[in-house]
Amino acid sequence: MLLRQLEYLVTLARERHFGRAATACHVTQPTLSAAIRELESELGVLIVERGQRFRGLTPEGERIVEWAHRILADRDAMHQEVALLKEGLSGHLTIGVIPTALAALGLLTTPFRHLYPRVHLTVLSMSSIEIQRGLDNFEIDAALTYLDNEPLLRVRSVALYRERYYLVTGDPDLFTGHREVSWAEAAAVPLCLLTPDMQNRRIINHAFEEAGALPVPVVESDSILGLYTHVRSGLAAILSQASLHLLGQPHWLRALPLASPRPERAIGLVYPDRDPLQPTARALVEVAQTLDIDETLRSVDEAHG
Repeated sequence: MLLRQLEYLVTLARERHFGRAATACHVTQPTLSAAIRELESELGVLIVERGQRFRGLTPEGERIVEWAHRILADRDAMHQEVALLKEGLSGHLTIGVIPTALAALGLLTTPFRHLYPRVHLTVLSMSSIEIQRGLDNFEIDAALTYLDNEPLLRVRSVALYRERYYLVTGDPDLFTGHREVSWAEAAAVPLCLLTPDMQNRRIINHAFEEAGALPVPVVESDSILGLYTHVRSGLAAILSQASLHLLGQPHWLRALPLASPRPERAIGLVYPDRDPLQPTARALVEVAQTLDIDETLRSVDEAHG
């Protein structure tokens, strides 16, 4: 069995198309198909459903792809360990991040990059469901997501901060004189919210339900930037203190704490529950354990409290 055959198989499982998989692997389609057949012959099972086009993986094929992901991840980790011994930590680290935590990511990655400038980072905006799948399939190495609301499986975690919520608007006349706003009051104004598939939206919906309110959003987006552009034009949105930390305090923006109820949700770094951990992911965990991001973000609460 060759690692190249496993790479071809993992790519085929991801692309679900022989031609695209061959292109991604920089080989011809006959070469990729022949490698898959050789792997099937060695293992004595069919991996790919037979047909002129890709029709899917057999049940045996699905399990083999799981093992292929693990074997290739261990190979990459081994290369990183060897490089670490020779010349210090280097390599690649892929981090999945829920949209609301993207604003706080730099508070983790900046100190990490100061310590390990030779590590290349890839950051992917993902839903919590996509993060679970990405960790299980070895497509990402770690993630920032919720810890105490719809928690992930088969992971370890480091708590980083608690997410708190604000009604944010560019309308200078909205809730004039208020120091805070209730969820029921917020539901009565035109709102920009994240899309329903986002866990943050489900948290917000639950807070509205507790307040006996039903908001009717006028804009929905799967990105914080999509909300912010409409806040800039005068609408209102519900954002976390991490988003406000990133935006700073422009003169036109008003942020009012949301109360009654006042929910908080833990955001943290999650990583696979397995040993040995990939060296770059292990280093990220060690950096995360030294930080007090919650204290940094409390400056937002002090400014708008």
